[in-house]
Amino acid sequence: MPIKKDIRKNFRDSVFRRDCYTCKYCGVGPYYLNTEEHLDAHHITDRSNIPNGGYVKENGISLCKNSCHMKAEKFHMTDGVEWETNMHPDDLYKLIGSSKVEATQTSKKLK
Repeated sequence: MPIKKDIRKNFRDSVFRRDCYTCKYCGVGPYYLNTEEHLDAHHITDRSNIPNGGYVKENGISLCKNSCHMKAEKFHMTDGVEWETNMHPDDLYKLIGSSKVEATQTSKKLK
């Protein structure tokens, strides 16, 4: 059984690879050598609201650490009351060709 550290790393790596190590919102990147310094793998649907923590690429998006990721977090920090323009989870899912339904179904298959 994989440990949580490995699950997080696999999630992050699969999201970054799919997104070509580039922020899917503003387009900054790629940062092949120092990805961890510049990008975050953001959970589009909060980990507590999706089976098995939502550690699947269908629920993740690469966002630049200091700008876009904080804008996306506004939705979670306000319990879905406020969000930045084009940063609603539905908008983020569209950027990666996924949906909450797809992310939930894939996440249910995690062991």
